[in-house]
Amino acid sequence: MITVVETWFLKEELADQALKIMQEMDDIVGPAGHDDPGWIAHGQFLQSEDDPTRVIMMYPWRSRSSHEQVAAAEEPGLRQFCADYCARPRRIEYFTELPVEVEHDHGPTDDGEPGH
Repeated sequence: MITVVETWFLKEELADQALKIMQEMDDIVGPAGHDDPGWIAHGQFLQSEDDPTRVIMMYPWRSRSSHEQVAAAEEPGLRQFCADYCARPRRIEYFTELPVEVEHDHGPTDDGEPGH
């Protein structure tokens, strides 16, 4: 499994409409994506507080090669959407989770310093 991170770059004057715009994008690509055997779960949409024109979409997928095929197939259906709403094309990145142990205690030590 991988995590797909798509970065969308909205036109500056449309940043305050990010929710509506990203819902429209999901309506365009969601049905085919959800039907693909590589689909694992719904994504999260995050709008940058520092740059509201930047919206991140993160979601798990079975493999990079499977997702690359889906992303390529989405492009024709997204052309008009991108022309209407985006300052530039989306960026797609792929991540593999590192098995970092996060269950141990991070509380303060006896001397009051943060734990390790």
